[in-house]
Amino acid sequence: MIYNPTIPPQDPAALPGFLLQELANLRKAMEAPQPYVFLDTLNAAPLRPREGMVVKADGTNWNPGSGAGIYARVGATWVKL
Repeated sequence: MIYNPTIPPQDPAALPGFLLQELANLRKAMEAPQPYVFLDTLNAAPLRPREGMVVKADGTNWNPGSGAGIYARVGATWVKL
């Protein structure tokens, strides 16, 4: 689901209801399953790596071991996927 914002009402009294509906629409869009994931390319290691973290390394400024690509944190190491 894609979130498309709507135009706020002109009547200030209608604004609270409008905002509640917009927040509900945002929540619904954020919780909907997506068939894809976007990863930013990192040029430095994450400050606090955690088990299960998935990242995309640039391979130049930050090379977790096998050049540019997608890595997962397994135990204390980065594993290229």
